[in-house]
Amino acid sequence: MTIEGLLGRKVGMTTLYWEDGRSDGVTLVEVGPCVVTQIRTTARDGYEAVQVGFQDQKHVNKPSAGHLARSGGRYRHLQEFSVDELAEYEVGQSMGAGVFQAGDIVSIQGVSKGRGFAGGVKRHGFAGGPKTHGQSDRHRAPGSIGAGSSPGRVWKGTRMAGHMGARTVTNLGLKIALVDEGRNIIAVTGSVPGAKNGIIRIELQKRPDAEAAPVLFGVLPVEEEAPEVVEDVAVVEEATDEVAEDSSDDAETEEAPVEAAADEAEENAAEAPDEPEAEPATEAEAEVETEPEAEEPASVEDDKEDEEKETTS
Repeated sequence: MTIEGLLGRKVGMTTLYWEDGRSDGVTLVEVGPCVVTQIRTTARDGYEAVQVGFQDQKHVNKPSAGHLARSGGRYRHLQEFSVDELAEYEVGQSMGAGVFQAGDIVSIQGVSKGRGFAGGVKRHGFAGGPKTHGQSDRHRAPGSIGAGSSPGRVWKGTRMAGHMGARTVTNLGLKIALVDEGRNIIAVTGSVPGAKNGIIRIELQKRPDAEAAPVLFGVLPVEEEAPEVVEDVAVVEEATDEVAEDSSDDAETEEAPVEAAADEAEENAAEAPDEPEAEPATEAEAEVETEPEAEEPASVEDDKEDEEKETTS
């Protein structure tokens, strides 16, 4: 359904307990069933809307009975709501709590509780007069209400005692916590105006979009890129061309010495004569080469001759 609201009845308050241990105080509202009684068209009425009826009524006057005859019922309350597509609705169609979903943000309008004639302390939150220094009868008095000489009268709208409550109140930004389509009941978190069994008007303000990309800590999602500046496109292209040319020149200069060194190595390898392979040595020769030569010890006679030469000298 694309209708933007319905009529309901305030049932009372209760507490919802969630699986994670949280608890929320909610107001139960009976939504519908509301029946379409009239369809407003642009050709006939100048705007598009759907009129719905709520709560059956036993006795109605002749004009109302004729107006409601096509819908097949008699209803106490009639209200109009705007819709997205008028072709989806017809007279006599019934709607209930299924119009709303858990998580929807709604506004609720109703008549507040009547408090009768109230004084300034209760009606406007005045502090009252002093409690000492002989002020025995000024505890809840309104105090001064204006100057004497100028303007010489009481300003209109001055806050004073008077009738309190029983006026139309609209509360915005209320959230639907639970929807029970079987009993046509929704649970609303927030302040719902009116007393029990009071008639309220519920209008859809915002429906959460599950497909929308989240914004975390004020940072835009990755998919959303900054728009390009059209004026600087030519400058950017010239700069990229220059960078590409410089990089190609550097690559050519780097590749030239590498290629020259490779060619020289190939030429040297081709000119060098083939050296004969060394024949492997026999096992005996290898052992002789590997064994170290032992030093011959000096004889005792040589030592004596050396000593005698030193003494004679």
